[in-house]
Amino acid sequence: MPADSAGQAVLSETMKTPFNSFWMAGFECSDQLNASGDRVDLLALTGHLELIDADYARIGSLGIKTVREGIRWSVVEFKPYHYDFTDVLRMLNAGKACNVQQIWDICHFGFPDDLSPLHPHFTPRFVSLCKAFVAFYTEHFPDEIFYITPINEVSFISWLGGEVGGTVPYCQKNGWHVKYALMKAYIAAAKAMKQASENVRILTTEPLVNMVPPLDPTLDDMLAASLENEQQFQSVDMLCGTICPELGGSTDLVDVLGFNYYYNNQWIIGTYEFLGWNDPVADPRWKPLADLLETAWLRYKKPFLISETSHPKEDRPLWIRMISAQCAELINRGAPLLGVCIYPVIDRPDWDNTEVWHQSGLWDTNYPDKLARLPHSASIAAVLLGQQLIASALKASEARMSVIPAGGLPSLLA
Repeated sequence: MPADSAGQAVLSETMKTPFNSFWMAGFECSDQLNASGDRVDLLALTGHLELIDADYARIGSLGIKTVREGIRWSVVEFKPYHYDFTDVLRMLNAGKACNVQQIWDICHFGFPDDLSPLHPHFTPRFVSLCKAFVAFYTEHFPDEIFYITPINEVSFISWLGGEVGGTVPYCQKNGWHVKYALMKAYIAAAKAMKQASENVRILTTEPLVNMVPPLDPTLDDMLAASLENEQQFQSVDMLCGTICPELGGSTDLVDVLGFNYYYNNQWIIGTYEFLGWNDPVADPRWKPLADLLETAWLRYKKPFLISETSHPKEDRPLWIRMISAQCAELINRGAPLLGVCIYPVIDRPDWDNTEVWHQSGLWDTNYPDKLARLPHSASIAAVLLGQQLIASALKASEARMSVIPAGGLPSLLA
């Protein structure tokens, strides 16, 4: 039995995890318009749709049995309120054949050509799409619980499209209005999907960041950093109904929290200078990932996972080892961490320059041969070591929980 499978058995007993494996794989599925206004379909560019069975076999060799996928709104809704789920059905069938659990993004960056978040038809069109997907899924798998992310990284896409004009709706300094519009659609869709099927579960996937003041900060610097850190939670706060209650958010719309974390998620306000995560002498303003995640978890008291993480090029193995250590630390603290997703697991091109590939997966391509799958051996070895570390932490957690009297701890997923 792979180390991950052993660890998963422990997690199933202690946390009643809904996922098939602690370690997960994410496949790029953005279909957004880039900064130049060109449609970039990463599912096609990476060759995953063509190689999905082989890709699932690759991750399966590492004991990974849960993945993040996306339906691509601009492809599925080929004209308003008309849907073609042909590609999605192929992906669903591949998951079933390979015993891979799929978490589905409805909108992972990208809208139909005639829509933007600020369009008055955006919410009804998105709700209709989500309801159509739920009906389609339940037609094929009527008894299965399935996890859906309505809109991926609302905080990021509202900044990219609303503040710096990097994608639709190509706004400047209008991020709040874009975020509000996205969350209006998100909440309405989450409600509609949960009403349509009791098997729907909602997973959020928002960036987790740490914004710090400059060295020797003034009081204004510290207040500004504190405010910017607080703003990272606005999207989930809206979903939970703690802010903007007129949108109809509530805590029962959230089943699992997902936090996306990359090497450049900690920076100095104003300058956007990144804090080094592996410096010989750590910056005193740097915060360990376990601390950031624990703070976010305590805010919402929901089970959670690291829904995206990766690092480009040669530091990939070091990053994976750091992530593994931080996951083990969280498990040791008793936090309900349900998994970590390597995203992307297959290399991806840059949105704005598709001839540049990030080299951030466990398998690289050999551009322009998008169908090549070149294993990054050091990163794969780091994942295998990480699985052993997590399995040990989960076994220790099981031992601790075994001494708690019956009824002494509520179910983490109750």
